[in-house]
Amino acid sequence: MADVSDLAKKVFEAMKKIGATSEDSLKTADDVMKATKIGKGQVANALSELTGKGIAKRVARQKSAGYYLLKDQL
Repeated sequence: MADVSDLAKKVFEAMKKIGATSEDSLKTADDVMKATKIGKGQVANALSELTGKGIAKRVARQKSAGYYLLKDQL
């Protein structure tokens, strides 16, 4: 199991649940926030942690960045 915080694990599970599993199904930080019921700042930190460890990918877009998982398990 990857060495990630409990918060990042919750965000990871929420991203799997809402289907953020490929570049075709990007989800925003707001989508993840709604799924986890965790504050946006904490979700942003967890997403940053996941992208930094190569577990998720951030895709810059015109309005807001989208995220998706690169791995199906931690």
